[in-house]
Amino acid sequence: MMFAGRYEYGIDDKNRISIPSKFRETLSIQYDMRLILTNLDSCIVAYPYQEWLNIQERIEKLGAISKEAREFLRFFYSGVSECAIDRLGRILIPQSLKTYAQIKKNVTIVGMNKKIEIWAQEKWEELVQKATSNLEQMVNIVSDLGL
Repeated sequence: MMFAGRYEYGIDDKNRISIPSKFRETLSIQYDMRLILTNLDSCIVAYPYQEWLNIQERIEKLGAISKEAREFLRFFYSGVSECAIDRLGRILIPQSLKTYAQIKKNVTIVGMNKKIEIWAQEKWEELVQKATSNLEQMVNIVSDLGL
């Protein structure tokens, strides 16, 4: 099983959002119910805890890395927040991540195989519009991926 699909939700006054039931099902079958949130690509990325451990292991194996890579890792790790899914299927979004992702009231939650992306709805719509405006380039990218 993997995370796939797009879902739209609101964020409540306490900065909580619902995790789609299909994603919760995948988490309960393949993982535990913990997510690691961080900032990346103008959105919030949520990794299942076990996938996060895999990422950390790969980073540790890199050894000596460039200055640019260290700067990226500082940014990447600075946003990390572990969160559990509550009994109603919600997670709490830290204010710093909410601000980074420019989330106001509505979010688009996107399954990305082994991770979940949480976008401000407006930012997601901009991304989709930009991606679909150059369909020929998108077809080439899909072709390069062998799809």
